[in-house]
Amino acid sequence: MEHIVVAVDGSAASQEALNQAVELARQSQSALTGVFVIDGGWPDYIGNDWQSSKGARQGFLDYIRQEQEQQAEAAQMQFESAAQGVPAATFSVQAGDPAEVMLQIANEPSTDLLVLSRRVFQVTGRPSLKRLGERLAKKATRPLLMLP
Repeated sequence: MEHIVVAVDGSAASQEALNQAVELARQSQSALTGVFVIDGGWPDYIGNDWQSSKGARQGFLDYIRQEQEQQAEAAQMQFESAAQGVPAATFSVQAGDPAEVMLQIANEPSTDLLVLSRRVFQVTGRPSLKRLGERLAKKATRPLLMLP
């Protein structure tokens, strides 16, 4: 195994998956990449006539974006703290639909193992992300380690 990817969101839900990924990276001397995805699907999720006011809708979207940026910072701190001493540890913030981004990562030939919690990205994510783990389990072509 050369490259392990772990989904990290800064919450307690992703800590166990992160700990497992770090331990596996240390044991196998693999590169480790932590990934956080800023969810770009909120505008479509809430629709255009939300509360019938453009200002209210934009205010909500700005609030969600700010929350996700703070979550990304928390995720990076969580990753860096856990991955101390792992020689090839990097952190990546990506944007898009978290389910699509994680599925793309799960299917990349360079991903030897994707590690994640079933509850990752639910802190500031859309309710549809509750099924992220199930979707990845069905469609991932590379090895996947999913934790509660």
